[in-house]
Amino acid sequence: MAQYAFGSFVEPLEQEFGWTRTQINFSLTLGLTTGFLSPLVGRWMDRFGARPVMVISLLFLAAGFLLRAVMTNSGNVTIDTSPNLIFWQPDIHFTFLTQFYLFSLLLFVGFPGATVMPAGRLISIWFSRTRGRMMGIVTAGNNFGGLTMVPLGTFVIAAASWRWGYAVFGFILIGIAVATWYLVRDRPADVAKENNKRWSPPELDAATAAAAAAGYSMKQVLRMRTFYFITMGVTAAMFTYTAVLTQLIPHLQAEGFSKNEAAAGLSIVAACGIISKLVFGRLSETITARWAAVLSLSIQTAGLGLLVISDGTSMAWLAVIVFGLGFGGIGALIPLTVTEAFGIRYFGSILGTISMVGVIPVVIGPLMAGIIFDRTDNYDLSFAITIVIFLTGAVFMTLASPPRRPTAEPVQAST
Repeated sequence: MAQYAFGSFVEPLEQEFGWTRTQINFSLTLGLTTGFLSPLVGRWMDRFGARPVMVISLLFLAAGFLLRAVMTNSGNVTIDTSPNLIFWQPDIHFTFLTQFYLFSLLLFVGFPGATVMPAGRLISIWFSRTRGRMMGIVTAGNNFGGLTMVPLGTFVIAAASWRWGYAVFGFILIGIAVATWYLVRDRPADVAKENNKRWSPPELDAATAAAAAAGYSMKQVLRMRTFYFITMGVTAAMFTYTAVLTQLIPHLQAEGFSKNEAAAGLSIVAACGIISKLVFGRLSETITARWAAVLSLSIQTAGLGLLVISDGTSMAWLAVIVFGLGFGGIGALIPLTVTEAFGIRYFGSILGTISMVGVIPVVIGPLMAGIIFDRTDNYDLSFAITIVIFLTGAVFMTLASPPRRPTAEPVQAST
């Protein structure tokens, strides 16, 4: 909803408020909030479990969308400090654009605890031996969301308004938060209780659960060069979300595609992303997640290159397909690479620290795309720069040789 469908709202917001592409894209740079909060959210998840963190995060996301839907224009930012005889209350008015930024902050506050971090923890705990393929299946939900939410958002905007588009997203997220509260479990006692039940994973047992929970501490990881190579590789890979995905619909429209064709292009990326996650998730169990990430970045580079040089409809569609086949896998491979290298015991804290460096693409990606578009009326230069970033990230991942495998703590027999 926040990434795939972002482009669906760009033109309606431009038309109603006269905002520039740079002003709208600036809301994405506020995602640096996600980076700064990620280490804290990761520690909370390691301590309290995934469920409470996910529910609270989803409610923040819902609030961000619902408040966008009810924005009201009150002129410039002013503060009325006039007291009355009974009590004093400041009257603060914000412009539409200021409100848009404030409510975008709520979305980014909810991001760390509602996306990759809990997925990585839950999959590693419940499916340690088939981690790659299960991570591919679970994180394909993001692409399925793109496949369904982009058409939904486009339809609601056309049938009603952009306000209703945001409102529908908010209501859906509230429903997901309720389902999460009732369905998600990741405490050791919850895992042990499911052992040998009919629908439990066949590999689930006490020894496997203990092995899945092994891992390096944050202090140990900070002394490893592998950590810094993976951090730089992941940071480069994150440009796919901030500099490409959110700009794809506006790019296709700038190239002469209709709104429906541009939305269809993004839906194709989402559909290919589902295939990509399933393939790369399974592939990570064979060639390791690190090398699968190198392959993913290479395929994205090829797709983006085709998009830059495409001068006709057929090549543009081919570029979208190739990019989607590479792009989808990276969402599953980031947590898999971290777990593969450092274990699950302090997974939240480690991935949270890596995500903090992710403020770099959040700040640079959207502003780079917006400024270049406003000056050149296209995204070609922005995409070319992103290609160089992808190739650099692939090099970093290649250099990130894994440390010695961490050992699990002894498993004590139950009494």
